[in-house]
Amino acid sequence: MDTHSSARPPSWPQTEEEALAEQERLRARADLASPGPAPEDIRLVAGVDVSYATDSDALVAAAVVLDAASLEPVEIAVVEGSVTFPYVPGLLAFRELPSVLAALEKLTHTPQLLVCDGYGIAHPRRAGLAVHLGVLTGLPCFGVAKTPFVFGHGEVGHERGAGAALTSEEGEVVGRALRTRPGVKPVFVSVGHGIGLDNACAHTLRLTPRFRLPETTRWADRVSRERLRAAAPSA
Repeated sequence: MDTHSSARPPSWPQTEEEALAEQERLRARADLASPGPAPEDIRLVAGVDVSYATDSDALVAAAVVLDAASLEPVEIAVVEGSVTFPYVPGLLAFRELPSVLAALEKLTHTPQLLVCDGYGIAHPRRAGLAVHLGVLTGLPCFGVAKTPFVFGHGEVGHERGAGAALTSEEGEVVGRALRTRPGVKPVFVSVGHGIGLDNACAHTLRLTPRFRLPETTRWADRVSRERLRAAAPSA
């Protein structure tokens, strides 16, 4: 899969100041107006995830393309790497982007939609990983997170598909708390680029026929963790 390399900076940010400038550049380029593709328009959807070693700087990024109808894997790409950017709250995307993009570039199937384990505009500067990835690849992209980060929401109904707006203190809607399983904690959907919140939530429900988290996330997480364990040196 060829990503839109023209959207990338000449070199990856190495400092917090450089990362903040690049984050602002990408945020300004995000398409937050398009409704994007509906579930019936998508044949191939990809999930990405990164697993980190606990005793070293090693990491593994995985990109998994699923058939959108069967939710079975069509192609898997994995990249082993190492952390090249320090831990800075609000700039976590820069720890993952190089390896995630490298994994996406290894794909021979081009997905029509990307789903991240993380945030889109539900981010203090409205620029989570899904914003970065969507702009850099040119693909519709949204995030599905396990926690609401710094945002609040109203009560979510107990039935599958129930939702409540995820809002800032100023009342700006930045996503939706969405119930994917009856009586199970909701997930938190936020758009990144090229897709609207209603369609992002519709895709999320399509990708969660049995579990709380999307199959895209489950597959990418599983693959990256297994490769990380396999790559770890024997004791």
